[in-house]
Amino acid sequence: QLAADRARARWFDQDRGLFQKTARFLNRFPRDPVMNEIVVNAIHEHVALAQRLGMELADQVLTLGRLLIDCAKQGGTIFWCGNGGSAADSQHLAAELIGRFQRERRAIASMALTTDTSILTAIGNDYSFREIFSRQVEGMARHGDVLVGLSTSGNSENVLLAVRKAREKG
Repeated sequence: QLAADRARARWFDQDRGLFQKTARFLNRFPRDPVMNEIVVNAIHEHVALAQRLGMELADQVLTLGRLLIDCAKQGGTIFWCGNGGSAADSQHLAAELIGRFQRERRAIASMALTTDTSILTAIGNDYSFREIFSRQVEGMARHGDVLVGLSTSGNSENVLLAVRKAREKG
């Protein structure tokens, strides 16, 4: 619990610093009072939401982190999937694990299931769009790998089918 509290405190300090840097940056431009109020309110809402979610989700994020670390240590692969912006997030997160994030380290096996247009269009054409991720999980994932499904709504059928398939595989 102490580690979680320290992680939360570090996160809040980083978030507060980002807010202050953003505010200083925005102050450099001529002010349109209406637009300035809209932007400042949006930033305040974002910070408030991030702080609330940080408190509510910290334990779950730490649990996911431990799961991903264990997968990597066992030589597994971390797969990612999502639609739209979540597809972009999937690709970004996979790239951070393969590349370098914050410090030099060995590459971590990670793959976004959103990138191979030949696979995506073949599955979409031959089966359906709802199966574009689950078929890839079926073909590539092994026992001990991890699939992270990203969905803004939580209702993306193709993401949910992939998660189901990953659970079946263990």
